[in-house]
Amino acid sequence: MDKRELILAFESSCDETSVAVIENGDRILSNIIATQINSHQRFGGVVPEVASRHHVEQITLVIDAALKEADVTYDDLTAVAVTYGPGLVGALLIGVSAAKAIAYAHHLPLIPVNHMAGHIYAARFVKPLEFPLLALLVSGGHTELVYMAAAGEYEIIGETRDDAAGEAYDKIGRVLGVPYPAGKEIDRLAHLGQDTFDFPRAMVKEDNLDFSFSGLKSAFINTVHHADQIGETLNREDLAASFQAAVVDTLVQKTVKALEQYPVKQLVLAGGVAANQGLREALTNQLAISSPDIDLVMPPIRLTGDNGAMVGAAAHVELMKHHLADQTLNAEPGLAFVHA
Repeated sequence: MDKRELILAFESSCDETSVAVIENGDRILSNIIATQINSHQRFGGVVPEVASRHHVEQITLVIDAALKEADVTYDDLTAVAVTYGPGLVGALLIGVSAAKAIAYAHHLPLIPVNHMAGHIYAARFVKPLEFPLLALLVSGGHTELVYMAAAGEYEIIGETRDDAAGEAYDKIGRVLGVPYPAGKEIDRLAHLGQDTFDFPRAMVKEDNLDFSFSGLKSAFINTVHHADQIGETLNREDLAASFQAAVVDTLVQKTVKALEQYPVKQLVLAGGVAANQGLREALTNQLAISSPDIDLVMPPIRLTGDNGAMVGAAAHVELMKHHLADQTLNAEPGLAFVHA
């Protein structure tokens, strides 16, 4: 019997310290996540120095917990994988340093993983990916349409010109007085309100697949500030619903346009904003109408945020392609998709 492939996978790109043990690329034996949300809430966003300190404090505890829950030892492992970018440089360095140390000490291959590829491969825990596929990648720092002709091959066919969708949620969350991270609460409020403000849907008429959310953010802030100046009270649920409708409409319309230009078998919704119920519902409904033959794959909510399991799933593909790193591997905070 062949020895099973066991990858110890690290994710520390932002404010989650996570280590997972993944078997054969599609089975989660453990996925430990130490979150820092409470530490960053009072600042209204992630403070890089605070994030790095938390990673240092948590990393060895999380490694031990991941190995224990998976019931494996270092001797059982096939390889070590780590997110090396994009992300916060100090945060990334903690994961990269820990992964390199373990790989070196235990003579294991070291697999470098792109954080955004990890988000796409979180869908692998739902079902096998079928190529070619299109991924709508929506997170706090990224909003991209990614075409994958084959496993481990990425082509960005559309991206945001300014704010990412998740970033816009957090910024308008501050205006609404919603604590960081704002996405889940705005989603909840949006389901209670109506789209009465008709905020702009930027670039939906333009003949490209790019996004822009800074105009929407400005329109929202100006609307709220104007109401404050004249002493008018606006309905929070309607504000949230109007903002979310503008974001979701833009994302869905651009995705439909991409599907018309790129024939694919699957559409993967990925990234932190993939947890948004409004977006999940709108994509499901739209595909049922316009592209019923395309298989929509959405990771479970628990795997939409940053986690080690997604890194392990992406690492399985990189290992098959023998894309390995040595001890010179460094954090690359501005890492883009690298063509295979």
